[in-house]
Amino acid sequence: MIRVAVIGAGAFGRNHVRVVSENSGARLTHVVDLNARRANEHAAQYQVIGTTSLDEIIGQVDAAIIAAPTSAHAEIGCRLLEAGIDVLIEKPIASSLADADRLIDAAARNRRILQVGHLERFNPAVMELERLATLPLFFEIHRMSMFTLRSLDVDVVLDLMIHDLDIVLALAKAELTEIRAAGISILSPKVDIANVRLEFADGCVANLTASRVSTEKIRKLRIFQPSQYISVDYAKQTAAVCTVGGDAGLAFDQLSVKTGEPLKLQFDAFLDAVTTRNTPKLNGSVARRTLEVALAVLDRIELHAGVVGKTLAAYSQATGWKP
Repeated sequence: MIRVAVIGAGAFGRNHVRVVSENSGARLTHVVDLNARRANEHAAQYQVIGTTSLDEIIGQVDAAIIAAPTSAHAEIGCRLLEAGIDVLIEKPIASSLADADRLIDAAARNRRILQVGHLERFNPAVMELERLATLPLFFEIHRMSMFTLRSLDVDVVLDLMIHDLDIVLALAKAELTEIRAAGISILSPKVDIANVRLEFADGCVANLTASRVSTEKIRKLRIFQPSQYISVDYAKQTAAVCTVGGDAGLAFDQLSVKTGEPLKLQFDAFLDAVTTRNTPKLNGSVARRTLEVALAVLDRIELHAGVVGKTLAAYSQATGWKP
């Protein structure tokens, strides 16, 4: 059995701990967290070792899941890869392209598996969408969440929207040619709500909205392609297709999607890669490309914020309005 440690026992890390402990092909051995109480609490629940130190897992595990803050991904990931440990690292792969490159290089030099947790790609409804997508020409995607204190070290683009950027980049059939974006901070120092428009060389357009200050949770994607419209509800794991043509003129089908927990399916894929040594679908290079686009989106948001700032300054001067 593959010996696995989970690094980071916070809000999402504890789900990884549960999933590893329930998998018959793996053996959870360690829970690592800088908070000793939290590490020991989760370790005791599954009768494994809790620790605050990475040193204790070196030589003791075959693979590790990194669910620590994004800013720590590169440091932790490179250390584990250099020690000969295969790594599943939560999205985004890193906070910068330079750090992403460090991880990719470390995995290649040490012949280790590096998989990145773009979890939505293991949503059964999204996997069905990947099967059905032929030539997407328009995407409309909404991902809304209520505010929590989780992942406030990154903007909503790297926290939530990156899932959808990853899916669009996987399904679009042409080169990305233009990015337009706007976003604002509301309850945190980072961008909390953002809208993005991506344009591709073949005319495909993707319109994405992400918010972590919504009053409800929404996870929906719609794509339009020749003679067809496909709608996906991420949360419900449902997919429907409307097709134009044929004897009926218009056919509507609710697809039969075999539901499953994406986190478990993702871990199954990671174990398969560790066992077979095959490159994961969500490997470092794929995750780097998604990160590159996400960082470009943040650059466009910053430019837009500068324009808005000048507009507000002029308005304030003319009217006496104070923010």
